[in-house]
Amino acid sequence: MGLIKTSPQRRKTAYHSRLRAMEYRVSAPEVLREPLVVPEKLLMGPGPSNAHPRVLEAMSRPILGHLHPETLKIMDDIKAGMRYLFQTNNAATFCLSASGHGGMEATLCNLLEDGDVVLIGHTGHWGDRAADMASRYGADVHMVRATSGSSLTLAEIRKALETHRPSVLFLTQGDSSTGVQQGLEGVGALCRANDCLLIVDTVASLGGTPFHMDRWEIDACYTGSQKVLGAPPGITPISFNHRAVERYQRRQTKVKVYYWDMFLVGDYWGCFGRPRIYHHTISSTLLYGLREAIAIACEESIPSLISRHQDCAKRLYDGLLAMGFELYAQERDRLATVTTIRVPTGVDWLQVSQHAMKTFLVEISGGLGPTAGQVFRIGLMGQNATSERVDRVLQVFRESVKAVKPDFVFRKSTSKM
Repeated sequence: MGLIKTSPQRRKTAYHSRLRAMEYRVSAPEVLREPLVVPEKLLMGPGPSNAHPRVLEAMSRPILGHLHPETLKIMDDIKAGMRYLFQTNNAATFCLSASGHGGMEATLCNLLEDGDVVLIGHTGHWGDRAADMASRYGADVHMVRATSGSSLTLAEIRKALETHRPSVLFLTQGDSSTGVQQGLEGVGALCRANDCLLIVDTVASLGGTPFHMDRWEIDACYTGSQKVLGAPPGITPISFNHRAVERYQRRQTKVKVYYWDMFLVGDYWGCFGRPRIYHHTISSTLLYGLREAIAIACEESIPSLISRHQDCAKRLYDGLLAMGFELYAQERDRLATVTTIRVPTGVDWLQVSQHAMKTFLVEISGGLGPTAGQVFRIGLMGQNATSERVDRVLQVFRESVKAVKPDFVFRKSTSKM
């Protein structure tokens, strides 16, 4: 008997019949039939901050390919802008497709090998996080801890360097969990005298306080796109100087995570004079938003940007102290961008935060890590660092505390706020 031949059309019909008969056990979710709802909120927590309309408009533009010449031009614009904001001439200045945590991962991953000694300066939660990450890369981790609410002195850092002889020192310029600002002047020179690289986290501080990467002899740093810059999270500016690059070149082993490899990402960003390579598919829309956010910061200028944040921080401090609240960080060590307020006895911080959000759509956060349950955190960053928004968050904070604890006694001098 001969084989029965079927026409292409009959085979196609049979194929689609089998598809229709196939059982799909997971149904499309009904919730996705509903329209997308995104409320307008005033983000006065430790980040992210509200974006400038220019940033939001830029992100609505068409998606481009990750190696299109227009995309590469935008990447070059970002590199130039970040060199200005970091105050550096480092060739290895680029961005990671990750949140600020990626910057912490990448600096440690590139500059540490198994058994290397790393010294972590601890002024809050981010010291703990850096220590955790460094240990996962096989480093021998040591900690030098500041007094609660204070920064480390140069003498304390010098003593720890001489005691532990690390190859890397990690510091957080502005710890958003405690509202503490760490002084950096003189630390780079100490590190060089002790054959040590200096990594600095500027996620919550850049743009709100002075930072001079080259002048202060900082070997690697990174920042957050979603803080003072006011771009969306998910893309992290980072910079390595020649000493950090040379340390990378002397590695005895490959960088443990391909995604963080300084030379591979740097070649994608065109940092080393070699042909650009494909490393990963970057989000063109995040590039648009970050490029515009950097442009806005550059137009304002670093001195004006910092002055605005410092002035708003003082206005917030004065308003809080006038109401009778106690600030967590010591006066000399306060970070302008994130203010920590001690939770008064008998006040439920979570209920206050929830009332502010539910009633006013204003974000006021609680503590993090060592300050969890102990403080409120109010952020003044980017578009939110204005006198009008300072006054608004003071009003909301006062009314929310009063709503949660009606018998709370405010100082009479603020009864009209």
